Amino acid sequence: MQWIGGLALIAVILYDIFFAVVLPRRTGTFLRWSRYLIVAAWPIWRSIGMRLQPAWRREDFLGTFAPLTILLLLFSWTLGLVLGFGLTVHAVRGDFQPPILDFSTSVYVAGTSLLTIGFGDVVAISTGARFLMLAAGAAGLTIVALVITLMYTLYASFARREVLVLALDSRAGVPPSGVTLLETYAQFDILDELAETFTRFELWTAEMLDSHLAYPILPYFRSSHDGQSWVSALGAVLDAATLLAVAVDRDHPSAPAPKVRASAEMFYSIGCHAIIDLTQVRWFFAQFDPASEGPGIERAEFEAACQQLAESGLRVDYSEETWLVFAQRRAIYATRLNLLAQYLSTPPAPWVGDRSSLANLLAPHLGH
Repeated sequence: MQWIGGLALIAVILYDIFFAVVLPRRTGTFLRWSRYLIVAAWPIWRSIGMRLQPAWRREDFLGTFAPLTILLLLFSWTLGLVLGFGLTVHAVRGDFQPPILDFSTSVYVAGTSLLTIGFGDVVAISTGARFLMLAAGAAGLTIVALVITLMYTLYASFARREVLVLALDSRAGVPPSGVTLLETYAQFDILDELAETFTRFELWTAEMLDSHLAYPILPYFRSSHDGQSWVSALGAVLDAATLLAVAVDRDHPSAPAPKVRASAEMFYSIGCHAIIDLTQVRWFFAQFDPASEGPGIERAEFEAACQQLAESGLRVDYSEETWLVFAQRRAIYATRLNLLAQYLSTPPAPWVGDRSSLANLLAPHLGH
C-alpha cells in the first residue's frame, strides 16, 4: 500500500508539473493541483485586498498574489514529491544502511536525495533502493529547471503584454478609454495611423490570448503602473474599434481611410474571440446569466461619447438605428469583459467593469 500511495502521489505531482509547465495549452482541471490552488485562493486574497485602503495599498496587496502563488506551487510540488518518495522509501526501509526505523526518517532520506543534499548518513544497499534514490534526485533537478523556465516565460510574457498597455497612456488616457483614443487621433489629425494601432493590438491580443490560456496564472499578474490593466486596455481598444466601425461616418471627407476601418473590424473580431475564450472557465459560468448580455452602457452614454467625438472633428451618427447596431456589437463582449474586470478587481475604467464607484476609487488610486 505504501508503494501504491507513494507512486500515485508522485504521478499526480509530475502530471501537474507537466501540464502546468511543459505543455503550453489549456487543459482540463482533473488532477491539476495548480489550477485548483489558483481558483480557490484568489477569491480569498481578493476579499482581503478589497478591504484595504487607500487604493494604492489595495493594488500592492493584490499584485503580490501571482508571484506568491508561483512560490507556493513550487513549495507544494516539492513537498508532494518528498512525501511521495518518502512513502516509497518506507516501503523498502530494510534496503538501507543503517535500517530506517520510522516514517519521518524515510521522508528525511527522500528529501535529502530529492534536494540533492546527499549527507550520506543513510545509504541504499539494494539495486531497487539505489534506483529509487536516483529517481528522487532526478525529479528534484527537473523541478528546479522547469520552475526557472516557467518564471522566465511568465515574466517575459508579462513584460511583452505591458509594453502596449503603457503605450496606450498617451493615446487613450489613464484609465484607458476608447472614446479618448479616437479623440486623440482626431485632434492630432492622424486618423490614418489608427490602422497601425489596431494592427499592433491585433497581434498583442493574439499573443496575450495564447499565453494566458497556456499559463492560467498570467491573468493575475497586475500592471506595475497605476490605473492600468490589460483588461481595461483590451476593452478600450475594442470600444474604439466598435465606435469607429459603427458610429463614424465613412463618407465624410474627415472620415478615416478604408484601411483604418478594415483594421478596426479585424481587431474587433480577434478581440471578441479573446474575451470569449478567456471566460470559458468555471468561475465565469457560475456568475454568467445569458439573459443579462447587453451593451453594458446606456443610450445617453453612447450619445455623450458621440458628441465628444464630434467636438474633436469627427462626423458621427448617433441615431436610433446606429445605437441599436452599436449595442448589438458591444453586447458580444461587454458582459464578459465586465465580469472579467470585476473578478480580477482591475482598476475601474470608463465602460469597463463596475463603474458605479469610479470616482471614489480612481481619485486616491491616481494620487499615489
